[in-house]
Amino acid sequence: MTQHNFKATPEIEAVAQERLAAEERRITGAGRKTVGLGETFAEFLRHPSPWMIAGALATAVTWRIVEGDWRLTDLWAPVILVALFPVLEWVIHVFILHWRPRKVAGVMIDSELARDHRRHHADPRDIPLVFIPWRSLVVVIAADFAIALFAFPRLGQGLTFMAAVAATGLIYEWSHYLIHSDYKPRTATYKAIWRNHRLHHYKNEHYWFTVTSTATADRLFGTYPDPGEVKASPTAKNLHG
Repeated sequence: MTQHNFKATPEIEAVAQERLAAEERRITGAGRKTVGLGETFAEFLRHPSPWMIAGALATAVTWRIVEGDWRLTDLWAPVILVALFPVLEWVIHVFILHWRPRKVAGVMIDSELARDHRRHHADPRDIPLVFIPWRSLVVVIAADFAIALFAFPRLGQGLTFMAAVAATGLIYEWSHYLIHSDYKPRTATYKAIWRNHRLHHYKNEHYWFTVTSTATADRLFGTYPDPGEVKASPTAKNLHG
């Protein structure tokens, strides 16, 4: 990815730094009430997308057990999916969620996922906007099941793949929500993930795209710079200006 040149005035830089510092003080400040995982998880369950993904996972696992015909070749698709997930996450974030609305053959192309993601950047503290919108998720789940049923040589192999897709999707949804919740980081790995995503939201939206790992794909694609060398973006909260 090419370096972006911004007209980042000292005022913009100062505002970005204060946003980031204020967010970290609010989450990690010693004087605030500690929010536990149980309380955080209870809020997670109040939103539709976790239940929808969990339902897809339960369906795939149950169907897979009923189908039987277990073979070692069932494992290759889940292994490849897990290995490539950071790259897939990066590609989806860059090219789908950060899609700039445009006309193609006279038709305006602007998905619900992209629209909601712009709203999410405008207000990262709006928790409902953290989750995948349910209408888009219906399409995604249906497409994944279609792939599982028709793109594999055996039904069992496809259902194993579908279970892996749903499991990784649930991990993504929980990770993204947890980062935006009031839960305080307690491990070095989670703190690194947490910090990177906040840099993406409050410092510069053109970097730090990974969510569930510590910048694996960002390092690969050159979007993991030293934060001190990156200018604050004036459009971090207003994608595309």
